Amino acid sequence: MASEINNEETVVSDPQPSIERCEAQDGKTTDVLEKGLMEHGCSHYRRRCSVRAPCCNEVFSCRHCHNEAKNDIKVDQKLRHDMPRHEVRQVVCSLCATEQEVQQVCRNCGVCMGKYYCETCKFFDDDVSDSYLLSNWECSGRIGGRENFFHCKNCGSCYPISIKKSHTCVEGSMRHDCPVCFEYLFESRRVTTVLPCGHTIHQGCLSEMLQHNQYACPLCSKSVCDMSATWEALDVEIAATPMPEPYRGKMVWILCNDCSKTSQVQFHIVGHKCSHCKSYNTRQTKN
Repeated sequence: MASEINNEETVVSDPQPSIERCEAQDGKTTDVLEKGLMEHGCSHYRRRCSVRAPCCNEVFSCRHCHNEAKNDIKVDQKLRHDMPRHEVRQVVCSLCATEQEVQQVCRNCGVCMGKYYCETCKFFDDDVSDSYLLSNWECSGRIGGRENFFHCKNCGSCYPISIKKSHTCVEGSMRHDCPVCFEYLFESRRVTTVLPCGHTIHQGCLSEMLQHNQYACPLCSKSVCDMSATWEALDVEIAATPMPEPYRGKMVWILCNDCSKTSQVQFHIVGHKCSHCKSYNTRQTKN
């Protein structure tokens, strides 16, 4: 089964203090810390601050707002660029307009500028609902809680604990484009899925594939889900469809896309079953 994943940093420091720790350390009341909660931000995030882009020294609600503005088709191609978010040094409080160094609590009015805050990613977010967190991957300790994920250094991604022992490592799996829509997955805000083969794809793109009866990974052709029921149906169909006499003894060599093994099997127009894993996800290599 494919699993939803978190796709960010290889090295993640501990997050900055949570709101509860802010209360204990700074003596701020909950009312002050949560003033304006979910009332500020942009179409990408709910947050109570803007960031000053270190690349162009302009203020934007978030890096996505910056990237959309600076990569617009109307902008000279030579001037287009993305914000290096890890280099952000200044933020502007949305409530009191105080510009200050990156921190979770405004030094002037005392409001918490982001209920979730990661110092490594220079990231703020007030929306910490589970459904939202699954589709916004800004740092690997964030989505659904650090305890629910493990970081695979080889893949460069954080995956659910449930697939820790079974996931297939693909080096830099999130540093590629979605094989269907070609959006760069590492920067994408859409839900991403890791396939059994280890390759990654947008959940929506995978759903469209399945709706069009495409059940193989676009990159390596391995099955993306449990196909055992389909293989059993093909067994029945082949048994009910005898080949004409000239083809009954014909043998062919096949390569299995699922187990990567070769085998010699009897030719049939419906399909060729792998002798090793019993999959019909095969291709003929020679007669």
